[in-house]
Amino acid sequence: MKNILVALTLLSGCFITAQNNTAYWQQHADYKMEVDVDVKKFQYTGSQELVYTNNSPDTLSRVFYHLFFNAFQPGSEMDIRLQNIADPDRRMVVNKGTRENPEYESRIAVLNEDQIGYLRVNSLTQNGNAVNFEEVGTVLEVDLAQPILPGEKATFKMEFQGQVPEQIRRSGRNSAEGVALSMSQWYPKLAEYDFEGWHADPYIGREFHGVWGNFDVKISIDRNYILGSTGYLQNPNEIGYGYEDKGARVNRPKGDKLTWHFVAPKVHDFTWAADPDYIHTTRVAEDGTTLHFLYKNNPEIKENWEKLPEKTEELLLFFNEQIGPYPWDQYTVIQGGDGGMEYAMLTLITGERSFGSLVGVTAHELAHAWFQHLLATNESKHEWMDEGFTSYISTLAMNEVMNENKEKPFERNYQGYVNLATSGVEEPLSTHSDRYDLNYAYSVAAYTKGSIFLSQLGYLIGQENLEKTIKRYYHDWKFKHPTPNDFLRVAEKVSGAELDWYLSDWTQTTKTIDYGIGEVSGDGDATRLNLERIGSMPMPVDITVEYRDGSRENIYIPLQMMRWEKPAEGLENRKVVQRWPWAYPTYELVINKPLSDISRITIDDSGLMADVNRANNVYNAEAERVN
Repeated sequence: MKNILVALTLLSGCFITAQNNTAYWQQHADYKMEVDVDVKKFQYTGSQELVYTNNSPDTLSRVFYHLFFNAFQPGSEMDIRLQNIADPDRRMVVNKGTRENPEYESRIAVLNEDQIGYLRVNSLTQNGNAVNFEEVGTVLEVDLAQPILPGEKATFKMEFQGQVPEQIRRSGRNSAEGVALSMSQWYPKLAEYDFEGWHADPYIGREFHGVWGNFDVKISIDRNYILGSTGYLQNPNEIGYGYEDKGARVNRPKGDKLTWHFVAPKVHDFTWAADPDYIHTTRVAEDGTTLHFLYKNNPEIKENWEKLPEKTEELLLFFNEQIGPYPWDQYTVIQGGDGGMEYAMLTLITGERSFGSLVGVTAHELAHAWFQHLLATNESKHEWMDEGFTSYISTLAMNEVMNENKEKPFERNYQGYVNLATSGVEEPLSTHSDRYDLNYAYSVAAYTKGSIFLSQLGYLIGQENLEKTIKRYYHDWKFKHPTPNDFLRVAEKVSGAELDWYLSDWTQTTKTIDYGIGEVSGDGDATRLNLERIGSMPMPVDITVEYRDGSRENIYIPLQMMRWEKPAEGLENRKVVQRWPWAYPTYELVINKPLSDISRITIDDSGLMADVNRANNVYNAEAERVN
């Protein structure tokens, strides 16, 4: 095991001093599960022993479990949401109307008893004593036999049964690409309790939050199935299956079933997939990480999947360098699910794609190993940190690994954000992920506006400080549950800038940025430039002045509330002028050159400021003369 993980695992169950608080704490849960799977009925039974450590300062009288598979039943909250949102997820509905006038039918609503998913808890004890519990949709409400005091442990033992739903969203059986079992969110999972209290969110749309812990899982399944899973396989010889021999079935013991035993240290989720036709290959990356690949034995996709390991290694090494070292000993890419979704130590992705798409989805989901499975934000509440940070870093990775060589790799993100910001349907990034009025608004906010939070932060504090911030964030908050403010404080400490206004305006409001060039006039040997703050969100302003002799001058107008100046970062002839207080809607800038010498003036030549109207960002002398 890599040293970083060993050191952190020793902290399990202990109070941890964090960057931002002197008494940071997080709960801990160790799972032992044994599951028996009937692949003909797509049902399973299981036993679970969970040792829960209450590291909080609070006495707990209740706990909650997630029962995610109960979402895939007619009448569930997920089903009703599909029937009422104006733009439901297209993967989860059937269009009964026309393209111009769609009439969507929920795929969950029409499931019969044999197709639905469910998780049912048959018995539950706490330290040997029976507890009262009630299944309420996708949440199990448990009244404890005795309160769990601060610092105490409690052992919960459970018997449960489940049915794997038809593949509709992320989890399920018999996917469109023929994968038998995509087993995510498949077991009763203890809800997270933190400084905000319980996070027993029902499974309605998206995103998850979990308790850090260690998993020991045994899965008994038809002997013809091959598994890929969170964690390390403990018994390859017992099942006659060696990862080192590319999935060859050699000397397999007799009997109808085999038991696969996996151990996963320091994770907050456990996922697996299984299919009788999986091809399994491996590649050992330069950093020692073993990369596993499982995909269907389909000649049409084989070439792309055979090329994927090399690019996956390049992506892994890129993220190691840009964020911090991947701490586990393996990572697995599995064909399964309904698109692409990250899980602990693995991803499920659909495999019938072009090579570029296959690498792109792998890049995004692999990046989630850092921005969610190492830096475990509550993605239900702060989905933009999870999806947005991942989108930012995977965009940079694709630009390098796939040799895209884009000078402005985030340009499309900015255009997507502007479209949302001017659409009239934008909601604040602080909106709970399940509560956006439109899926469109959620998607652009979480993935696009969330990624711009980082790229625009580079505009605010400089690229070097941004890179240092991301690495410091990893160093300070890995294997913890950081909040938006925790990241912001890291950025402030790295740069020295005051940034609370940025977090507030960008994530808690829908205020927009719009700076424009107003009147430009000559004044003898000088030029007077009237700048306007049209949008209500403040920003520092970078001005680029291009002269007729081919020279350039860079002018930086600091934002007063930042109490700080951005480094020049190699810009020649950069001039820092008087700060611009936010309350002033205009600012007069004096350029010490006659107007006749100027050919062009541009606000934010980098394109990293999310200005919603760039048409007023440029003064073009030639155009002015024509007019």
